[in-house]
Amino acid sequence: MNSKSLLRSTVLLVVAAGIAVSPVQAGAANHQPPAVGSEFARLDQPQPVREDARTEAVEFFWYDCGHSQALEQPLQAWAEKHRSDVALRRVPAIWPGSPEAEVQRGHARMYYTLERLGLVERLQVGVFRAIHTEHVDLATEASATDWAARHGVDAQLFGRTYRSAEVRRSVDDAAAAFVRYGINELPTVIVQGEYRTSPTKAGGVQAMPEVLDYLVQQEQLKKG
Repeated sequence: MNSKSLLRSTVLLVVAAGIAVSPVQAGAANHQPPAVGSEFARLDQPQPVREDARTEAVEFFWYDCGHSQALEQPLQAWAEKHRSDVALRRVPAIWPGSPEAEVQRGHARMYYTLERLGLVERLQVGVFRAIHTEHVDLATEASATDWAARHGVDAQLFGRTYRSAEVRRSVDDAAAAFVRYGINELPTVIVQGEYRTSPTKAGGVQAMPEVLDYLVQQEQLKKG
């Protein structure tokens, strides 16, 4: 089974099994908070965070993943609610050596180009829609540039940024981070380099923001 099928099958089977009553929903009914080993897990190897002032949340996603698409708007709303106390960083997933790695690299280039141009908040949902609803191939420079131009982005600027050394380095760093963080499901969100949650852990995509709220609250309590 290839990486794309593995990721989707893992999420679909486990989420489908728990969708009727998610762990978070069950916990709420019993007044139990999310618990390590249940709604979230500790990373085997905690990772450094980029800043001290705010709690860091790192989302691993893939534009071609339906669960990543489903999380995007709830995650945007969650990040807006926590704008003052959480730094959200997105990392496009690249599973090194998988049959989908080149497509994932193309999607990562698309994401990092939008990020460098300050366009993620405006166009991220549109990229998901283009791939899942309009069935547009955005894994090549030509297709990505054409799509961006149709959404009001200067084509020459987009192309230069897409081909830039900075974007290339970001893509390489994303592939390394995927391995370093031990990602095995999409989407996955890492809080403060130590805890991770995902649809199969939280009990579905829609339950993830509540688990993230809990993890951020625990980090804030540590900081006093």
